[in-house]
Amino acid sequence: MIDRIRNTLDKVGIAITSLCAIHCIMLPVLLPLLPLMGLSAVHNHAFERIILLITMVLGFVTLFAGFHRYHRKLYPFYSLFLGGFIYWQKDAVGPQYEHFVLIIGASLVVLAHVLNLRLCNQCHSCESH
Repeated sequence: MIDRIRNTLDKVGIAITSLCAIHCIMLPVLLPLLPLMGLSAVHNHAFERIILLITMVLGFVTLFAGFHRYHRKLYPFYSLFLGGFIYWQKDAVGPQYEHFVLIIGASLVVLAHVLNLRLCNQCHSCESH
């Protein structure tokens, strides 16, 4: 049961991070159309920060569950926090590099979930539990 929940949370984390990255990449293309559709609130920095914080909390809970129960490896946490930090700082590099930084940050967050899934699935010492 716990394995299924952890596995599902990892996949949800990957999906949310990927959707957030797609949102941020596609927004400049769709931005001129948003007021016509009544959706100007979608490009809100506070909204983006809240989604990122939710993603980071979900990622931490998922990675901690895998760390505590299975693999005891810290490098998925490094990838998660580095990706979140880079993603958070995307506005600091200027608009010309914002998407590049966004892709790097989101990729590191997704990598953390993928690493956690692989480490948990490779755990052979836990089969007796």
